[in-house]
Amino acid sequence: MTYNQNTLPTETSHHILLENRSRLAVSGVEEVESFDENQIVMSTCQGELIVRGEDLHIEQLSLDGGDLKVEGSIDAISYEAPREKGGFFSRLLG
Repeated sequence: MTYNQNTLPTETSHHILLENRSRLAVSGVEEVESFDENQIVMSTCQGELIVRGEDLHIEQLSLDGGDLKVEGSIDAISYEAPREKGGFFSRLLG
């Protein structure tokens, strides 16, 4: 069996693990855009992810590894539609 480097996936893996609605582990995180005790907005390799709840705290963040751990009362996890690339004029003229 030959090894072909071109067949390896180039995209980072993305996983979400929620335990008892109080502990959340997310992989594939590229950037945390905003956070407070009621909402965390992050950019992942699969799109923008929003976590909503109460008393949310980021326990661990490793952007090198793309891992994020959150504790608190988690009410909702949702993905937002991908944003269009470029500015207003590039969308208008493109």
